[in-house]
Amino acid sequence: MQQYLREILLSPVYQAAIETPLQAMPKLGQRIGQHVLLKREDMQPVYSFKLRGAFHKLHKVREQKPGGDVVCASAGNHAQGVALSASKLGLNATIVMPITTPEIKVAAVKALGGKVLLHGTAFDEANKFAMELSQTQGATYIPPFDDADVIAGQGTVAKELLSQHNKLDAVFIPVGGGGLLAGMAVYIKAVMPGVKVIGVEPDDAACLKAAMDAGEPVTLDRVGLFADGVAVKRIGNETFKLAHLYCDDVITVSSDEICAAIKDIFDDLRAVAEPAGALALAGLKKYAATADQTQNLSAVLSGANLNFDTLRYVSERCELGEKKEAVFAVTIPEEKGSFRRFCQTLGGRAITEFNYRYASDNKAHIFVGIKLRHGAEELQQVNQALSAAGYDYQDLSDDELAKLHVRHMVGGMPPRLVQEQVYQFNFPEYPGALMNFLNTLGEKWNITLFHYRNHGAATGDVLAGFEIADHAEIAEHLDTLGYEYRLVTSNGAYRVFLTAD
Repeated sequence: MQQYLREILLSPVYQAAIETPLQAMPKLGQRIGQHVLLKREDMQPVYSFKLRGAFHKLHKVREQKPGGDVVCASAGNHAQGVALSASKLGLNATIVMPITTPEIKVAAVKALGGKVLLHGTAFDEANKFAMELSQTQGATYIPPFDDADVIAGQGTVAKELLSQHNKLDAVFIPVGGGGLLAGMAVYIKAVMPGVKVIGVEPDDAACLKAAMDAGEPVTLDRVGLFADGVAVKRIGNETFKLAHLYCDDVITVSSDEICAAIKDIFDDLRAVAEPAGALALAGLKKYAATADQTQNLSAVLSGANLNFDTLRYVSERCELGEKKEAVFAVTIPEEKGSFRRFCQTLGGRAITEFNYRYASDNKAHIFVGIKLRHGAEELQQVNQALSAAGYDYQDLSDDELAKLHVRHMVGGMPPRLVQEQVYQFNFPEYPGALMNFLNTLGEKWNITLFHYRNHGAATGDVLAGFEIADHAEIAEHLDTLGYEYRLVTSNGAYRVFLTAD
């Protein structure tokens, strides 16, 4: 411990890194009954804490080989940390990245002065090639986490944290390979041993938890890739040794809980974290749910190198992560008014999503999202209401396959040719808008197709089909309804994918 402590205290990382702020999250804190503080490592020049470990390591390399060559493998934050550090220290950096790496990340590394080589389709192949280069070209290989110098550099986060707030009860740290946890844990336990150090991992990439259970590092068969910054199959040997000594607990969280934490960070600080960056806060929230008193809790926002397209997924899943939404598969009778009666069963609760397609002359299968105001307690009430009404249903709120894929595939072609007119509506987003639609139209014509998703905007898009031969049969009633609409029966995509031959 003493050697690590000395390295952390004397680290030269501030030649490249900055001391990041520790910011309060008052909205979240009030909601969960805790004092929540976020360590903003996303504000580093490369938007990630990885710069610290990379610079500390490369500074040591330069002392031994001034003007030498270094090589690493990474598709993310480590690559940028090494590239910037090498540039500042006058070293030549080669970064091996998988050929599948998004161009935006390749361009970022090049802009920081790194030479990029694309090799292999996955990290393991790129990493093997980087190690081969270090041997054939005499370059120093820079590991991403399992290295004493890298660990010491990451430990400087803890040095800042305890100087910024010396009354912390627990610190939550994201875990991939374990470098950040190891470095911070060593420092925290040396300076303030009473502070709990808690590692946080995704449910589907929990290599530290697996190692803790086994008493040694183990290799996971597979890892989930949503939080790609921590998608590591095996914890490092040195990082595990330190985590085993100084980490008090390990918490795992779901992708939905990570999405909810991303939203919390945006709501409180107007910052956008990458999934791995919000991981620690998700763990803090899970811990707080069982805490019996108010505490000072800090989490590390470790990075913000987010692929913009990921925000679409985050928006879709954050309400589920907060237990503010539930999703169900329900079978309803194929008859006029059944859709409206189903909505009435929900007792006025807002529907966030509705996917419906006529399935047979007797029944239809629907995928429905329901907004919850009171979390798990209200979810139980909805289940009881559906059971009491006699519906055949499944609660899919924890079904990953349903939430990721099936919800977008509900519907398809009807089992027989249906005389159908299809319309696209703009619904005003206010309570009762959907019931107004159903009360006006649902008892008069058979609805054959319905897709609705509430995204929190002022209006929502709805696609609806009716079993009629001619638009004239319904035009007057649609005009009376007062919602903006247009006839889309001739749409090419609808004709190909949603009609029977």
